[in-house]
Amino acid sequence: MKASMILESTPHVCRRLKKLVMVTCLWISTSQVSHAELGQNLSIDIRALALGNAVTADPPGLSSIHYNPAGLTHIQGLQTDVQGVLANFDVSRSYSAPPGFNVFGYSDDPVVCNDAANNGISLCTDFKVGYSKVNGASLYIPFLKKMINLPDGVPLLAPLGGIGYHAPGSRIAYATAFYAPLAAGFHQTGADPGNFMGKSVAMERFTYLAPSSAYQVSDTLSVGGSIGLSYQAIAMDTDLRFPNDLVGVMRLVNENICAPFKQNSSIIIDLLLFGLCNAQQSIGPFTSLASMKVAVEQTVSPTYNLGILWEPRDDFSLGMVYQSAAKMNLKGNYLINNSPGAIDLINGLNSSVTGKILVALLGFPSYIPPVEAGHVSLDLVYPAHFQTGIKFKPFPDMQFNIDVGWTDFAQWKAFNFRFDREVSALKIAKLLTSNATSSSLALPLQFSSPWNFGFGFEYSMTDRLKLRLGYEPRKSAIPLDRRNPMIPINNAELFGTGIGYRFDKDTDIDLTIAFLRSRDQIPANTSGLANKTGVDNVLLNPYAGLDVSTNTKVLLMGIAYRTRW
Repeated sequence: MKASMILESTPHVCRRLKKLVMVTCLWISTSQVSHAELGQNLSIDIRALALGNAVTADPPGLSSIHYNPAGLTHIQGLQTDVQGVLANFDVSRSYSAPPGFNVFGYSDDPVVCNDAANNGISLCTDFKVGYSKVNGASLYIPFLKKMINLPDGVPLLAPLGGIGYHAPGSRIAYATAFYAPLAAGFHQTGADPGNFMGKSVAMERFTYLAPSSAYQVSDTLSVGGSIGLSYQAIAMDTDLRFPNDLVGVMRLVNENICAPFKQNSSIIIDLLLFGLCNAQQSIGPFTSLASMKVAVEQTVSPTYNLGILWEPRDDFSLGMVYQSAAKMNLKGNYLINNSPGAIDLINGLNSSVTGKILVALLGFPSYIPPVEAGHVSLDLVYPAHFQTGIKFKPFPDMQFNIDVGWTDFAQWKAFNFRFDREVSALKIAKLLTSNATSSSLALPLQFSSPWNFGFGFEYSMTDRLKLRLGYEPRKSAIPLDRRNPMIPINNAELFGTGIGYRFDKDTDIDLTIAFLRSRDQIPANTSGLANKTGVDNVLLNPYAGLDVSTNTKVLLMGIAYRTRW
């Protein structure tokens, strides 16, 4: 590359660098919301899990509050449910270099290259496959306001429970419950390649109070409703890097242009190269530029559920439920530790007369501090959900459930952030995009709202013992050009099996084992949130130019104890 081209490119590169860290931090924190697809309806009811969540027309006990509140009319007298769900997340990812892989002429990415670091060779001579493996589960603790990583092999535990009352002869039933509509979290340790899209992450939504009631309109028709008060949290700790041609220019300047002048720089060199050669350390497409921690939460997030249950015969029923959206304003803090290379780059610019002029013209800060911290809020809508289904019995001891549901993920057109002060990075960003102001940022998305089916089968082996099987194929709401390894599930399959045993006329116990799996391939240069190269893909591509694959397995086990008093 000619020197004139390098000089011409340098201001453009610098203009982007500060923006990179802030915008990517914000996106990564909100990407965890998409784990709703990973944990949705996995920790609410044991019986429903065994039936592939196809229970709208056959709502299970007090969990009817969530699946179809009209089913609460089946409660007899005073009833309590106590449940526990264990979830183990097994998430692995792999990264490989396709033929011709390079970013601005460099291919020595340590994620896929075995060559020694800083060996002076820009092209890798010995490629490998980079493997990433989740080590254990993670949780965000509300009262401590911190995320904890559970020891390896220790699964997530979700305790669930509820209480309801339906007086004999009354048409009205009342209930409340606490449950977890969404719970997912995991972490990696050491220098794992997956750390650039989350060293540890946690996404939680707990409904701690759900006053509900149902009314039996006739012998065959019931209606019901519930109000859910929930706690929502998103937390993450991640490393950041930007393998892009624009960042590659900075490495080229440092290694090929500045190398001869490192020890004896001159005023002429400072003027021509804006002081970039005065930086003690530089940045490159495969170096980590920062690490970031972020956590946002909302203590009270209200929603409502409305349900209808029609049971014209003992061998057939039809149910429908609408679960409302929740408009939230999550608030929390972020902490960014900037790398020495990024700090030295700005210091180098400010050490030169021409560099200072460039900084002033572009509105750059006079320096980048080692640590940046502040408050941030996120406007987010937990999507609405509609589901309907039928239950039919071709034989008295054999039952089939079929459900179809829709979740309004398409409303995620943008995630909107607001800051409690003006942010210098956003002052730069607003010159480049209409989605930013000095104290706010909107990140556009292109999610869809798929329809999904669920299938359940229940066989009464005896008057006391029931065998259950379930299958739920889950279609992804994330388009192909937005797939990324931090959301390690797209199209997925949920398999459930369980038994129900009646000890006496007032006591039932359910046992369930369920398994969810998802595999995905993200070929190089196909996703703008994972691995696209090119000058116009500066952000959100920590694995630019690489082939990425994900393999997610979730094992769930649970027990439910239901009793009437």
